[in-house]
Amino acid sequence: MKNLQTSYLKHQFLIAMPHMADPNFAHTLTYVVEHTANGAMGLVVNRPQDLNLADILEQLQPDIEPPLSAQLVPIYAGGPVQTDRGFVLHTSGPVYQATVELGGVSLSTSQDVLFAIADGAGPAHSLITLGYAGWEAGQLEAEMANNAWLTCPFDATVLFNVESDLRLNAAASRLGVDLRLLTSQAGHA
Repeated sequence: MKNLQTSYLKHQFLIAMPHMADPNFAHTLTYVVEHTANGAMGLVVNRPQDLNLADILEQLQPDIEPPLSAQLVPIYAGGPVQTDRGFVLHTSGPVYQATVELGGVSLSTSQDVLFAIADGAGPAHSLITLGYAGWEAGQLEAEMANNAWLTCPFDATVLFNVESDLRLNAAASRLGVDLRLLTSQAGHA
């Protein structure tokens, strides 16, 4: 019996293939926060919502007027699971109450990072999502085997310095792939 080394995708991008049928993930770029034998968690990083940081702060502190700059900070749809829960991917620097270092990027889930961003004292670069993408044990591996995703090494430049509507193609181009040239038909060669 062969001993197969499982390749986990933590700290990688998942690029949705053009034939992705699931509307939650069609045309998405997802950052994989965690991937183990028990499953995976990721954040979609290219789907801005019709919300901004000021909207979130108004919910958290209804008696305090958020700074005008908070209206310029978009909120992204991070995935279909727990869409009321916030996640902030950001450059390393200050450590907030609930921060995990992921190797070149940090993930915070506490409100203090939101207030710091609003006050202009937060991390140099950040991306705020509501919700996350989750896969049960073996589910992401099965989707990979069915060619639903391409993987790409994480690149903070794509995450923080590329406009959200260009991130998917920017990540694919790092692999030398032009998604416009791929068929939307699923299949195996």
